[in-house]
Amino acid sequence: MYFTLLTPNSVPIFKYIVWILGKIMEGLFFVLDKIGIPNIGIAIILFTIFVNVCMIPLTYKQQKFSKLSLKINPEIKAIQKKYDGKKDQDSMMKMQAETQAVYAKYGVSQAGSCVTLLIQFPILIALYRVIYQIPAYVTKIGDTFRVLATKIVDVDGGSYITENPDALNSVKSAIQMYSKNLAKEGNLTNGIIDVLNRVSTSDMVKISEHYGLADASFNGQQILSTVDASGKIVTKGLLDTYNNFLGLNIVNTPMNIIKEGFASHAYLLVIMAVLIPLLSGFTQWLSIKLAPNQPQATGDNSQADSMAQSMKTMNVMMPLMSVWFTFTFPAGMGIYWIANAVVRIVLQIIMNKRIDKIDINELIEKNAEKSKKKLEQIQANQERMQAYAAMNTRSIQTKASYVNKTDSSDVKEEDVTKPAEYAPGSMAAKANMVSEFNKRNSK
Repeated sequence: MYFTLLTPNSVPIFKYIVWILGKIMEGLFFVLDKIGIPNIGIAIILFTIFVNVCMIPLTYKQQKFSKLSLKINPEIKAIQKKYDGKKDQDSMMKMQAETQAVYAKYGVSQAGSCVTLLIQFPILIALYRVIYQIPAYVTKIGDTFRVLATKIVDVDGGSYITENPDALNSVKSAIQMYSKNLAKEGNLTNGIIDVLNRVSTSDMVKISEHYGLADASFNGQQILSTVDASGKIVTKGLLDTYNNFLGLNIVNTPMNIIKEGFASHAYLLVIMAVLIPLLSGFTQWLSIKLAPNQPQATGDNSQADSMAQSMKTMNVMMPLMSVWFTFTFPAGMGIYWIANAVVRIVLQIIMNKRIDKIDINELIEKNAEKSKKKLEQIQANQERMQAYAAMNTRSIQTKASYVNKTDSSDVKEEDVTKPAEYAPGSMAAKANMVSEFNKRNSK
């Protein structure tokens, strides 16, 4: 298995998350291969379902927090209003204690939502990395591409691919993305694999003809498909078997599929290529609509209004951006976004029904004892802090009093040489006794 620059080795924790998810993807593809359907599209869907199911506890906590925020926020605002304008330490501590008590009453953590998002974010990014770089994590697919890449490097070092971006339109962005790999001799084969994983069907035919790859095989199976003069597949190769999903080659971008579909009069493929971005945008929008309630405008020109407006804009822009990106990314990414949104929609419906059934009064009663204990603990901590502060104040006052005493004219020499710290039995007193003993012996 090889690893490209898309695996960020400089961030160890993120690297390990990607590695774990890569192993899961490889395991799913291995099972599909054993039952006779080694299909990347199906593997992506199963992979997305598996990861989202594993994240249900985190997702549920986040949605529960969002739902309960509708009850919590008015109480928090009331507390803030109560201490509005009071900036002294005692008032700030009391406000914090009362705020924590409200969250404890509803059984949620004050920072719970943020922590959940912080845990989910690297997992979602790692998920994207694995799907975008499948040959790097699924050994069999990577090894299949390696056969082609090795032959290409042996012929001309890949110069036909890297020096003809105008003839091979689908490799332009890939060459830019993997230019560092392609520029290094040790990574050249891996760089070629990355580029081949982005090549459209029509460009792959050109590459195959230039390098004579028609007979290339892996484990006794032909890698590339054989096509006739009209472009119709005569013998399906391994890569087409891996990448074909509902008649679409998921390596191609919907834009390329539409162009090639019109050129070959394959209008059904054109329709399916258009549906992928549209379904991606629609499912993203529906997922947002079903998500826990967003901040609502109150009409008082407050910060909450500004946040609500920003969220509303983002909720419109995100699905539109999804449509555009899916047109220009490989169709496999579109399948992932659709599958991910559909899974989240199903989970949100189930979770929303479960959360809606929560009896708030019963929940508060259930958390009453816990809330009481937490409040007592908070108050005890405050009392300890206040006692500690008072002790430090007394210590400072004692030292100041001693300094004033040593400065007075009626202080005995014995009092000056034996300050208050030299109490009988203390370490300082014992050290002073040793010092006096040494002085007497030296005389």
